[in-house]
Amino acid sequence: MDLYSESIESNEDAPTLVLLHGFLSSSFSFRKLTPFFQGDYNLLAIDYPPFGKSEKSSSYTYSYQNVSSSIIHFLEAKNLKKVILVGHSMGGQLCLQICKLRPDLVEKVVLLSGSSYLTPMKPSIRRATYLPFFPLLVRWYLGKSGIEKNLYNVVYDKQMIDDEMRNGYLEPFLQKGMFQALGRMARHFEGDLSADDLQAIKTECLLIWGEHDQVVPLSIGKRLQTDLPHAKLIILKEAGHLIPEEKPEEVYNYIHEFLRK
Repeated sequence: MDLYSESIESNEDAPTLVLLHGFLSSSFSFRKLTPFFQGDYNLLAIDYPPFGKSEKSSSYTYSYQNVSSSIIHFLEAKNLKKVILVGHSMGGQLCLQICKLRPDLVEKVVLLSGSSYLTPMKPSIRRATYLPFFPLLVRWYLGKSGIEKNLYNVVYDKQMIDDEMRNGYLEPFLQKGMFQALGRMARHFEGDLSADDLQAIKTECLLIWGEHDQVVPLSIGKRLQTDLPHAKLIILKEAGHLIPEEKPEEVYNYIHEFLRK
């Protein structure tokens, strides 16, 4: 499985932040956040499969565990150790999965509206993924509300939506093999880590949440703060789900303070 990444290198002694985007997104979603880190940190933004510019395989197992393992192998190939994982939405769940699989690779974790507590896919939907027309159903379901409505759902200030955002988040819908891969992802989805799994994670975690998040509500962040033994929750005012774009400077300041300790 070929993974695409974008990197910004400051110096070899600087901490390395590994950025993992959310569902139906890519490293594009961090474009407003990354400039704040330049000079003090090394950055590695990964498009994990099947999103962004990474490979969309018709034989890959798109389970959390396997995607996390692919990311781990990618980091090992780059000889990276003790990285800081920064995950937005679904990327946050992958950060937690990596902590479970290889805690030795991770120094600290930052969850930006991190997805959690989702249950496994229903058996009826899992069976439906084998239907030849299922990718068309996925395309219809994801596209029926349109990009504009989807963006309205993830930001607090609707005025910030511009053509750059529209085009950036439309791109996944135009990529060859995307809907077939999403069908396989639905088939392989095993659910998020359990409360017991979360309580076993000893890595220090910073949770940053938008007060008005309609996708992964603040209640999830508060629950995570309880289940993760070493977690601190920061709540951003006048922010929704897309906090790397809505409040990039605030997010940077909180992360920078967290990493200095």
